Order: sequence, then structure tokens, then C-alpha cells
Amino acid sequence: MPKFFVDPHIIFVVLDRYYNFMSKQKTNEFRSPRGTHDILPEEERLWDKIRQEAKEISGFYGFGRIDTPHFEHTELFTLGTGSVTDIVTKQMYSFRTRGGDQLTLRPEGTPPIMRAFFEHGMFNLPQPVKLYYIGQFFRHESPQRGRFREFNQWGLELIGEDSPVADAQVIQIFFVFLREVGVKNAILEVNSTGCQICRPRYRSELVAYYRPRLKGLCKDCKDRSRQNPLRLLDCKEEKCQIVRRGAPETLDHLCDNCKNHLKLLLEFLDEVSIPYLLNPYLVRGLDYYTRTVFEIFVGEEEKEKPKEVSVDSQKRGEENPVKEENEAPPESLTSKRLALGGGGRYDNLAEILGGKTVPAVGGALGIERIILALKAQGYKVSEPAKPKTFFVQLGELARKKSLPLIEELRKARVSVAESLGRDSIKSQLNIADKVGAEYALILGQKEALDGTIILREMSSGIQEAVPQEKFIDFLKKKLKK
Repeated sequence: MPKFFVDPHIIFVVLDRYYNFMSKQKTNEFRSPRGTHDILPEEERLWDKIRQEAKEISGFYGFGRIDTPHFEHTELFTLGTGSVTDIVTKQMYSFRTRGGDQLTLRPEGTPPIMRAFFEHGMFNLPQPVKLYYIGQFFRHESPQRGRFREFNQWGLELIGEDSPVADAQVIQIFFVFLREVGVKNAILEVNSTGCQICRPRYRSELVAYYRPRLKGLCKDCKDRSRQNPLRLLDCKEEKCQIVRRGAPETLDHLCDNCKNHLKLLLEFLDEVSIPYLLNPYLVRGLDYYTRTVFEIFVGEEEKEKPKEVSVDSQKRGEENPVKEENEAPPESLTSKRLALGGGGRYDNLAEILGGKTVPAVGGALGIERIILALKAQGYKVSEPAKPKTFFVQLGELARKKSLPLIEELRKARVSVAESLGRDSIKSQLNIADKVGAEYALILGQKEALDGTIILREMSSGIQEAVPQEKFIDFLKKKLKK
């Protein structure tokens, strides 16, 4: 056999490239988990704006902030949210503690707040009790546009009021907020799922309609037909939506009380000019909803203009006051829509959790969804304010004196930037020029000993020495000019 000679230098080069490649692979090994995301400093400005607006609007309307734990006992959600909902059966992050407790990262905000309402005796407070929250929630969903496994919501809960004006107020606050932060063309979809009196008859008719059509449904819907038939209307599978088109509608089966509740809600919405559309197939995915359910969307590209429903027909005394015959079906709303949030009335949740019956209504908006809508509509994040001054130091003594002087500037509310780790005055002045500072405050060894500081005007290069005890007042006068 012929003998082959391999140059050791070639072996060294190949191995070196291999180790370089592997080291690069390792630096990219750790990434944020699937379905999560980092909020970087430049985007935090928009997040802060949204959070602050939510806090101010919540406070104006009398909602007090509540923060519940990030995890709760699992049974709170299996009972409250519903044991056969997608959230409970597919999406919860549950775990058992070393002590044997079965806990779940909160997938939504309403059951924990109702738990806190009873635990802390809030039923003894003047009713209604108005609460809001801003925080993280967790669902094991398939990540897609605007949908994450760890996500942020701002939510409102109004507990202890059964009037439809409460439903309208929650919806109105969400629309006021969306207008304030700059979201355009938001539209409301609303429906009534009835109550314990009228819902059983509707449920029976729905089951009768779907029974001969089960073969054409997806696997989930076949299970829902046995466990929770109303959820058949909530399926997003195309073949299930085709079957749904002929299904009986909730609006045709409401009792007089539920019909009147919806009628009054629509009148309130008309008074505050909120654009809405009655969607007779809207039920949402949670078991505790009664009567009002709603979702808020923003559309990117319309197929045809949604037809708004008015209560004029109600005022004329027509037979069917809560539905128009020519109403556009939900499939024709928009080809590309983004759901910003939703909610509804949950009068039976307190009883489900073992308490006494307490009427309540609430909802939540997804903050990631709002930011996505703003960006899609061309919203530009404002640039951070440029620092007025830049602190330049030279020498160890000057560096030590820098810290208390910078603190004096903070107390005087004068913005300042610095690069205390650098030793070169030239490099520090170059940074001061790049960040757009108006004045450089120069402290060297001599100034540290003399108790002075040099103020340098960056635009002209003119500089003068000022006593350290007077430099704040002197600087403020310069900045005013």
C-alpha cells in the first residue's frame, strides 16, 4: 500500500479552525427560551410609556393596583378557568413542590384576583371593588405573531356590580387607553353567552345541530362536543368554522334579562362612540363567562368594512333588538387581524371557587400585542433626552471626588453622562461630543486640590474655573441661557 505523508502544519491549521468554530458555537449556545423575549433598553421607553398610561388611567377611574403571586395552587385554575379549557388541558406550566403542593404559573389574572378578593375580606368594602394589575403570565402555546409563552398584560376587574354600565366602563377604559397610546382603528366584537336560565336550552340546540356533523370536525371539537359544547364556536380550524356558519346563534336564545342587559350595554357603547360589531359566535375560551363577552381587534388589511350595529332599531321597537339581518359574518372582518385583548362578565366565578355569588366583569390587554400594533402602524419610539453635561476626570483623586459631585448634579436634576473608567481627557471629550452634551465638567488633580471645577462649553471650547460649592448654580444659569 502507498504511504501518505501529512504535513503537521496542515493538521495544526485544521484543528485550530475546528476549535475556533466550536468556540463560536458555544458563545451562541444560550438564547432566550422559546416563546420568551428580551426587552432591550431602547424598547423599554415604549414599555414605560404604556405602563405609565395604564397606571394613570386606572387610577383616574378609581381602580387600585393589586399584585398576586406568579404561581397559585393548580386547583384555582382547574376550578375557576375550567377543567376542559385549552388553558388548563394544554397550556399551563404546573409543578409539584418539595412539600408536595401542586402549583401552576398563573396563565391568567381573574381567578387569582377573585381568590384575593375573598381571602382579604374585600366583600366587606364598599362595592364595587375596582382592581387593576400589570404583570407577567405564562402559557405553553405555539409562539407566533404577538403570542408568547411568557407575556405581559394590563387587566381591570370590577367586582360587586351587575349593571351593564360596569361592562361598558371597562370597555370604554380600554378604548381610551388605546387612543392615548396611539393605537388606531381598534374595533370591538361583543356578544352575550346568556346565563344559567337561558344557556341550557341554547346548549341543547347547539348539541343537536353538531351531532350529525361531528365527522367533519377536528379532534378537539369532537372532545368539546361532549365536554363543553359552547367551545365548538371558538375553534379556529377552517373546516370547523365552515360547519359553524349554520349553527344556532346565542342571540336568538337569550332570556329577557340577558337580552335587556345586552341592549343597555350597546346603548352605553353608542353614547361613548365605541365602534363595535355583534359577533354571535364569540364565546371566548373560559368557562366562567356569563352574559357579556368581548374582544378588541386591530386590523391591518380589510376585506370588507365591518358593519356596525346600532341600537336605533331597538328605539324603533323592532322585534329583534340585538341583531341585524345583514350583519357581516365574522369570517369577513379582516384578513389580517390582531387581537389586543378581551374579557367579559363572570358572575358565577366566586361561587365556583366556593364563595358566595358576587357579580363581576373584567378584561385584559396584551402589552406585547399593543406594541406590535403600534409598530405596524408606524409608531416611532422617541429618542432618549441627551445629557446636558458630561463629567470629565483625570487622576485618582479627581475620580474619587467625581462620585459625590455627580450625586449633587442628580439632586439638582441636571442630567449628566460620564465615563469614569477612562483616563484620557481627549477620549472623554470625544464621548461628550458624541452624546451631545452642552457642557463638559472637567475635574483634574489640580482642581480636586483647589476645590474648583472647569466648565467647558462644548460648542465654542470656552472654559472657566468655578468653585465647587457654586458650580451647580452657575451651571443652571448657563443652561437656562
